[in-house]
Amino acid sequence: MSRPKNQNYKGHGLSKGKEREQRASIRFKTTLMNTLMDVLRHRPGWVEVKDEGEWDFYWCDVSWLRENFDHTYMDEHVRISHFRNHYELTRKNYMVKNLKRFRKQLEREAGKLEAAKCDFFPKTFEMPCEYHLFVEEFRKNPGITWIMKPVARSQGKGIFLFRRLKDIMDWRKGTVGKKLASLEAPPARSAVNPSGSHDARSSDDQKDDIPVENYVAQRYIENPYLIGGRKFDLRVYVLVMSYIPLRAWLYRDGFARFSNTRFTLSSIDDQYVHLTNVAVQKTSPDYHPKKGCKWMLQRFRQYLASKHGPEAVETLFGDMDNIFVRSLQSVQKVIISDKHCFELYGYDILIDQNLKPWLLEVNASPSLTASSQEDYELKTRLLEDTLHVVDMEARLTGREKRVGGFDLMWNDGPVSREEGAPDLSGMGNFVTNTHLGCVNDRNTQLRQLFRSLQSQKKASS
Repeated sequence: MSRPKNQNYKGHGLSKGKEREQRASIRFKTTLMNTLMDVLRHRPGWVEVKDEGEWDFYWCDVSWLRENFDHTYMDEHVRISHFRNHYELTRKNYMVKNLKRFRKQLEREAGKLEAAKCDFFPKTFEMPCEYHLFVEEFRKNPGITWIMKPVARSQGKGIFLFRRLKDIMDWRKGTVGKKLASLEAPPARSAVNPSGSHDARSSDDQKDDIPVENYVAQRYIENPYLIGGRKFDLRVYVLVMSYIPLRAWLYRDGFARFSNTRFTLSSIDDQYVHLTNVAVQKTSPDYHPKKGCKWMLQRFRQYLASKHGPEAVETLFGDMDNIFVRSLQSVQKVIISDKHCFELYGYDILIDQNLKPWLLEVNASPSLTASSQEDYELKTRLLEDTLHVVDMEARLTGREKRVGGFDLMWNDGPVSREEGAPDLSGMGNFVTNTHLGCVNDRNTQLRQLFRSLQSQKKASS
């Protein structure tokens, strides 16, 4: 990338040398005052940059990205914490559209059996533009429960459940107001470029421009797996370092988030029953701040193994691996894969009574604020290991399959647990390199890893 002459462009990392050179100090910037700031400030050799100072590493928020990415020159070694059009995966309507398109492509190229591996998201319609298709589907299955979610909000805001079309009519009136005509008009959304992605500027700015707030209407999973009579979902962390080729890491730790109130379908208006978001649950009258509503994934995995046996658990966790990989593949060709970008995604997965996992959504900015001491420790480990993988210090060889709590899950193809090149012809004894909910002995692993990298460096010098 040559340095633009346009004075509106800002350059970053310009005073540093070549790419992958080991750096004495790394200048970082972030606006997030939570666990992340603690981790960055405690990292040896990292120096905080305020305001307009030059930086090498920026954990930015998505609004900065939208306004500045296209006007920022970045030197080779500079890294930033989002892909330019991350919303292709992290906005609920785009995620579903990309998954549906990918499923059709798989059916054409590899047949129905392969396409069926994408059947991990509930039937979904974008509102208001697919309103009439939704009504048709609704009338086929009267009496079932649906859930409405705004496409670009988080923390459970704006979500409601319904069983009657009348409830949607009320929503239509309330949301659309004088613009009811837009239901019949073409959807107010961005241009689609030939690759199938949305134009970066118009699409991401839509939150401000759309006169009607877009929602998705999704079939509600009426048979969630319950523990102690309560509903929960899983938060799992996936780190993507590149889309072309696709290179993705899966973190061993994560958690189950429980609702505070016993599950029932007889009160669909009670958000404490149906929404597991911590932001919702902590407003519940009987919420315990110290205890929270979370189980670590290791505890969850052990619980399931004791109830259903290890084989059923292996199958379930294998099905979740499939969700992570297929969802990333569905946007691989539309995400702008820039070598300066990485992204830590928070996946929300719901398990039903048949031990089938469902993808609810993917978050581009998973909460890094801790809700308890255990949560703080998990997020500290997660962020420290994210920085190890991003490797601003240029210590790794690029051949590692494990760094701390992260396991390399996909590297332009599935990664085997075994050393050496796997035989993918029949996938006979192939075991994927994922360890979700398994022991995270990251301190020991990191010590061994950096010790061996150090001795390799000495031997070669």
